Amino acid sequence: MAASIHHSIWSLRPSSTQRSYCSSKKLISTTGCWNNIVFKSNSKGRMQSNRNKSDMRPKRSNCKENSSTDVEIGERLYLGMDFGTSGARYAIIDKEGIIHSEGKKDYPLLLSDGSVDWVQSWKTTLFSLLEAIPITMRSLITSISIDGTSATTLILDRETGEALARPLLYNESCPDALPIVKSIAPSNHTVCSGSSTLCKLLSWWTSNPNHSNKESAVLMHQADWLLWLLHGKIGVSDYNNALKVGYDPELESYPPWLKSQPYSSVLPTVQAPGTVIDTLKEEITTKLGFPNDCVVCTGTTDSIAAFLAARATQPGKAVTSLGSTLAIKLMSTTRIDDARFGVYSHRLDDKWLVGGASNTGGAVLRQLFSDEQLKELSKQIDPMEASSLDYYPLPTQGERFPIADPKMVPRLSPRPESDVAYLHGILESIARIEAKGYALLKDLGATEVEQVFTAGGGSKNDKWTMIRERVLGLSVSRALHTEAAYGAALLALRATL
Repeated sequence: MAASIHHSIWSLRPSSTQRSYCSSKKLISTTGCWNNIVFKSNSKGRMQSNRNKSDMRPKRSNCKENSSTDVEIGERLYLGMDFGTSGARYAIIDKEGIIHSEGKKDYPLLLSDGSVDWVQSWKTTLFSLLEAIPITMRSLITSISIDGTSATTLILDRETGEALARPLLYNESCPDALPIVKSIAPSNHTVCSGSSTLCKLLSWWTSNPNHSNKESAVLMHQADWLLWLLHGKIGVSDYNNALKVGYDPELESYPPWLKSQPYSSVLPTVQAPGTVIDTLKEEITTKLGFPNDCVVCTGTTDSIAAFLAARATQPGKAVTSLGSTLAIKLMSTTRIDDARFGVYSHRLDDKWLVGGASNTGGAVLRQLFSDEQLKELSKQIDPMEASSLDYYPLPTQGERFPIADPKMVPRLSPRPESDVAYLHGILESIARIEAKGYALLKDLGATEVEQVFTAGGGSKNDKWTMIRERVLGLSVSRALHTEAAYGAALLALRATL
């Protein structure tokens, strides 16, 4: 079973906010507490208790990328790495959750036979990140974890580690395998999508009927594979990444309908996120100066790591990500899975992270306004006044959540003469879609939302935040941390508790 919720990092609750510093020997931090684990105030930065609402928002560090702070002798540090769609980041924290170093690397454009060689690109980036960590901190790293894009799939030879096919990325679909998957999986199961890991596995299996390496093949997700490069035990995954290949995190096993398939031998073993796998390879510790007892633990997906970073840890707490699209994730005591709406649940100890994603969001705003226009027009909006305009902002035809309609067309008219009124109407309409999304999760049986944290570029628009508070009828605030690498670092810390 997964670690008890009582001792889990998922129960982290923000309690207050501390100023950020970049100068030597001062820590970049936000403070809070996890049940029995207290986030202590840095003596270099005093806590201020009499702040108004705007002052209580998280302070952003002015440090540039690859920034770092001095650490005390004997400090134990925890490394998290996030491998996203275009690049990777790292974050190093201490036991109090204070960030001591951060950095990022873009993926190098490495080509093989005219296409991107993602295997070499990811591997190169992984070791570039490790080499970017300040030498003085490497010897203090106690544990490491990594998150990766969900459903990014690799098929490897279990004996040699050689890739048997090119990686299939998170957004690639295998419609050829979908009818077969739907015929064996329960109705509306998470795997019943062409982009699911199971569809990718089945597509490879059926397209290589006489492949000599089938018996020794093993499936690994992006995070699994990257972690394997560090610890050397092939075929180990976590139950967040394994969800879309059909693993049942509630039963802690693959279901009978999947285990009976001829390709079940390719499935990885699964453990809870943040579980120690093994120590870091000796050649890595020797070359880069990491301690011999540094452990590598199971990871998670990038979206789960970002949720963990936001510290929305109690049932009823939620995170809305306002990027190009609108995605919501809600901590629930009840598991909800319904492929009709793109709703599925990830396990977090004894709770469930229920989510859905709409096609509305920042991409629509970018089609209509420049960044400067958005900034200036937003200043003129009265967020306490309801807009009478009723839009359904979409960048193109098709919606996934909370209405599942691939033929839905954008509704962005009538357009008033005032650009301020037009933007107001769009922002409020997106807020209504967000509210409908949380209402749908409740109707499907999830815990009712009580508080919303916001991540993504939209979290910076204070007027939009106030509009959303009014429409949702809930407290809405910016997340304390938004980088998935921070969430991965929390997993690395979890492994040592």
